[in-house]
Amino acid sequence: MNRKHGFTLIELIVTLALAAILLTIGVPTFQEMIRNNRAATHANEFMSTLNLARSEAVKRGRRVALCKSSDNATCVTTGAWDQGWIVFVDANNDADAAGDNIIRVHGALSGGNTLQGSTDVANYISYSPDGVVRLTSGASLAANTVLTFGLCVSGQKSTIEIGQTGRTRVNKIACS
Repeated sequence: MNRKHGFTLIELIVTLALAAILLTIGVPTFQEMIRNNRAATHANEFMSTLNLARSEAVKRGRRVALCKSSDNATCVTTGAWDQGWIVFVDANNDADAAGDNIIRVHGALSGGNTLQGSTDVANYISYSPDGVVRLTSGASLAANTVLTFGLCVSGQKSTIEIGQTGRTRVNKIACS
């Protein structure tokens, strides 16, 4: 018995055709999964920063704020939150990190994500020692203060809602 082991040319072509079909179907789905995970990661990073600022304000008994920062050292009033942010003890209640104790710095978001704040939180978010979000004037936030992640994934956009008491939550809305 002189049997040869191996593949025939037809078996090899069929196997390669099936592999090509599976890759054609799988790669776009995998790319969408990566975009979804990246958007969720960025939302979670920002939520973590908000929770840190709130807990530090309560723990220290002082106002703690976070502001947009393009250089990881100073606050800016131009651009969006996706350029990065700083968490700091706001000793002089001016929502500016200059001369204040910096707690944490976060760099720019990657992957084409944007993060825009509504009017009250366009430039800074400030927590008072009781854990409530307050403007530097001492006023409370508007009832529906929202930060919106601008990456539209699978027809949805993530929003981070900050309540007047300082509590946060993530919601999904349809892309416009």
